[in-house]
Amino acid sequence: MRTRWLVVGAGLSGATLAERIARGLDDPVHVVDRRDHIAGNAFDGTNEHGVMVHHYGAHIFHTGSSTVWRYLSRFTDWREYRHRVLAEVQGAQVPLPFSFDSIDCLFSPTEAELIKHELLGAYPQGTKVPILKLMESDRPRLRSLAELIYRYVFLGYTTKQWGCRPEDLDRAVSGRVPVIVGPRTEYFDDTYQGIPSEGYTAMVARMLDHPNITVSTATSFDQARGTIDFDRLVFTGPLDELLGYRYGALAYRSLSFCHRTRPGSGLQPVAVINFPNDHPYTRTLEHRHLTGQIADVSTITEEHPQDHEPGKTEPYYPVLTAGTRALHKRYLDAVATEMPGAYFAGRLADYRYYDMDQAVLRALLLYREIAGDQGAAQAAAPLASVTE
Repeated sequence: MRTRWLVVGAGLSGATLAERIARGLDDPVHVVDRRDHIAGNAFDGTNEHGVMVHHYGAHIFHTGSSTVWRYLSRFTDWREYRHRVLAEVQGAQVPLPFSFDSIDCLFSPTEAELIKHELLGAYPQGTKVPILKLMESDRPRLRSLAELIYRYVFLGYTTKQWGCRPEDLDRAVSGRVPVIVGPRTEYFDDTYQGIPSEGYTAMVARMLDHPNITVSTATSFDQARGTIDFDRLVFTGPLDELLGYRYGALAYRSLSFCHRTRPGSGLQPVAVINFPNDHPYTRTLEHRHLTGQIADVSTITEEHPQDHEPGKTEPYYPVLTAGTRALHKRYLDAVATEMPGAYFAGRLADYRYYDMDQAVLRALLLYREIAGDQGAAQAAAPLASVTE
């Protein structure tokens, strides 16, 4: 079998690059994925009970980028959805991210007003203060607040999710858990938010529905390069696996999922509830909140974090530390030397914690680089139409 391009990975990164290359360069592209489906971790579909579920946990699309939103809107309509998350804290369910609304749930009215006054005295309204930074405050009341959040919200969840203490993680990870100085009940504040109206799998299928694109699932890269003759490579998988773990395995966290379907609907008040406590899982997801599906039964999914074992579990989250960043750089240097002309992108290949919109934007920008490398001036035209 012969193709111009081999794209490894049919998730959002791979699908975006495949679609752009096929349409913009008018080149044949063969997409392979070792899983038996497209759409990567965003894969969704109906289960045996007829309930539409996100098989790999909640995926809520949100972005501030009009470029990304317009691009994906070519392949889907959107169901309007504003994500809300609650966390079990000291017997109460409080909204996340931690904000003035959360403070009102946990403190008496008098104490809550004092805390909010102190926060506004220390930071401008709307500031997102990382919890580890708030713990360094010179104001005793704010330090006490930070210590409470750290103990009952941040520490337990982070330890379960990442398998280490918050202080041991890269600030790029710990900084994602802020205290909002002001009222806030919605989890995201991005301009564009929603769920693909027919699901992520249908959206990605449309992205890959092009005469120049061939898709093979249940096909690993090793299998593909033994049967597919290609000129150029786009790889979105883990680099340590690509090079046979020659320098050691990169650290990832994995997940397992427990799906339970019960009669009724509205089994929990919001889509996601976090459990930063002794529960073995980190959060539960009731899918109907995301999809808007009306049914006689509802499916709730528990997420159980676990260590990643290469070849046995899926690598979901890079564990970012100074040591793992250095190891990834070593792999990156090696593939640049040994595989000149290949391109690498995506959460696994880049070893970065991307949200979905960031993965798509990274792929769109890489396509521009590819188009320039090909010397194809006409290839920029299709992309320009979604980036003006």
